[in-house]
Amino acid sequence: MTPGAVPPEGASSGVHVLLYDADCGFCRWAVGRVVRWDRGGRVRPCALQDPEAARWLAGLPQEVRMASWHLVDPQGRVASGGRAVAPLLRLLPFGAPLAALADAFPRVTDAAYGWVARHRSMLGRFVRGGSCRPQR
Repeated sequence: MTPGAVPPEGASSGVHVLLYDADCGFCRWAVGRVVRWDRGGRVRPCALQDPEAARWLAGLPQEVRMASWHLVDPQGRVASGGRAVAPLLRLLPFGAPLAALADAFPRVTDAAYGWVARHRSMLGRFVRGGSCRPQR
């Protein structure tokens, strides 16, 4: 995780913020699955298009922000792309074993995340509500 700015409201009191592309159908679908899995309410989704997201990712250029999802911890540290997989899984019920695998094989996790990110439009065709919205 990289240090970020002091977290705005919402990334405090143990809640992590998952930033995602709301214009990506596959991304919306994936975040929906995370929210359903997160029975403890430890993850709060926030669209990258929301002005609030810019405060958490203030040091990143727009194209880098939109290239992947980002997990912001309560201290304001940011993990992006494949590097966010293990910390996210550790927050979810019974996710620790999968997080251990992601930590043990970081190159594989990064490669798998990168493949999904590059093919998210195609993958969106296979999930309910997965079509992409037109670019703004």
